Amino acid sequence: EVQLVESGGGSVQAGGSLRLSCTVSGFTLDGANMGWYRQAPGIGCELVSRISNDGYIYYQDSVKGRFTISRSNAENTVYLQMNSLKPEDTAVYYCAGGRRPLRVTSTTMNCRSLATYESAYCGQGTQVTVSS
Repeated sequence: EVQLVESGGGSVQAGGSLRLSCTVSGFTLDGANMGWYRQAPGIGCELVSRISNDGYIYYQDSVKGRFTISRSNAENTVYLQMNSLKPEDTAVYYCAGGRRPLRVTSTTMNCRSLATYESAYCGQGTQVTVSS
């Protein structure tokens, strides 16, 4: 059974930092395309960042210079370091990925539906709340 388990979410003040982790079981990260989605209330899903199997990294413009995605194939874990957090970063963050690339960067779908559309596995999500 494939499982993606996110951790590290929480509540911080603006300017603070959080580090999200996604521990994967049931498939190896070696060769996988992984990413982080987020969804705020009343808004569709957006791709925050992705790291492809060849190491190519994408960041949404709003997080460039503040967020860093990384992966440890040895630990089968993907990370999202989030610095200089802003209230507009408040959302549920989902880890997603699999053998196929994550191509969609924003959609009106919710994140779990987007992952299904992308033929990707998806975690349950972790809440990040940034207060001003």
